[in-house]
Amino acid sequence: MDTGDRLLTPGEVAALFRVDPKTVTRWAAAGRIGSIRTPGGHRRFRESEVRALLEGEGVLDDLDDGANRSPNSGPAQSGNHGPTNAGLH
Repeated sequence: MDTGDRLLTPGEVAALFRVDPKTVTRWAAAGRIGSIRTPGGHRRFRESEVRALLEGEGVLDDLDDGANRSPNSGPAQSGNHGPTNAGLH
């Protein structure tokens, strides 16, 4: 890990993507965005990875070709789910 890379909370990531923090946590649990765990068990996200995803770059490109994605659509949507997946399945 780059020691200069700032770690963001789910709330900070959520604000950048304009989604609820629980959505960010679901994305991490589903492997759509990388996260690390603090010793206390909280998720943190590398700012460089989050910025790359916001710019349409990064690991998730192989899951979604990025066509017609708005900046607020979040990481690699699949199926007919919206960016927040609304927590309903």
